[in-house]
This record gives sequence, structure tokens and C-alpha cells, in this order.
Amino acid sequence: MNTANKLTIFRIFLVPVFMIFLLSDINNGQYIAAAIFIIASLTDTLDGHIARSRNQITNFGKFMDPLADKILVSAALISLIELGKVPAWVVVVIIAREFAITGLRVLAASAGITIAASKLGKIKTITQLIAIIALLLNNWPFKYVNFPFDKIMIYVSVFTTIISGIDYIYKNRQVLYSDSNK
Repeated sequence: MNTANKLTIFRIFLVPVFMIFLLSDINNGQYIAAAIFIIASLTDTLDGHIARSRNQITNFGKFMDPLADKILVSAALISLIELGKVPAWVVVVIIAREFAITGLRVLAASAGITIAASKLGKIKTITQLIAIIALLLNNWPFKYVNFPFDKIMIYVSVFTTIISGIDYIYKNRQVLYSDSNK
């Protein structure tokens, strides 16, 4: 197993550790969880860079890397519902988009088409990560100036999630309308 894939596995391993710190009564657990989430998020960038720069792109990595990202973000968002920091409908919209685009990618792959990550998809991911980190840090440092950065970012992430989902579906609509029985 190459270095990039080991980082992906490490990111998945960090998810339950993150959740233990976030949802337990451990002193400063939420801040430790935020640090773990940041580290896990950075491994996504790092494993992609390593895979490309060392020509270590594998089918395992193509499958597991986006799955690890979805597991991390979903776990964080669902946990934030439990903590009362984010409305459930926000999480449903975000996770539903992930299911829809993953389904579209699977359908495309069955037709021999690869759907690459788009610029809007990357913006979506960045806004989600920023929103989650702001929520985990209790809106630090913006809470000191009464600026609801965390709340603004979660709604920005919902907006970019919806827009990027629409963009993926529109640009790849031929996949939905192709007849696989031909």
C-alpha cells in the first residue's frame, strides 16, 4: 500500500477518534476534536498531492479517498446536529447531494465515463470544511466581535452544495438520459 492510500486509511481511522472527543465529556474535547478534524482534512490535500506527484494514483485511492471525505464530513455534520449547532435539514441537504452525485458518478462509470471533480465541487468542499471548523471552534475568534461567521459559513456551504450539485447534474445530464440497453 502506497503512502497516499495509507493517509486515506488514516483519515478514516481518525473519524471515530474525532467523534469520541467531540461527543464525550472529555475536558476540551470539542477543541481536540476540531484539531483532529483539521488534521484529517489536511490529509486529504496531502494524499492527493502525494498520489499525483509520485504517480501513485490507484483504483483503491480513487474509490477510498472520496469515500473517506464523505465519511469525515458526514460524521462531523451529524455530530453537530446532536450538539445542537446545525439544523438537521442543512445536513440532509448536504448528504443528499453527496448521495446524488456519487450515484451519478457510478452511473457514468458504468457507461465508461469519468466525472472529474469540478471547480464548484472543490469550492463546496472548502466551504463545508470551513463551516465545520468554525462550528467546532464555537465561532472562534469571531465570537469576540459578535460576528456569526460559523452560521454564515454553514449557509454558504449549503448554497455551494446545491449549486455544485446542480452543476454536476446539468453538465453530465447525458448520463441520465443515455439508454444502457442499446
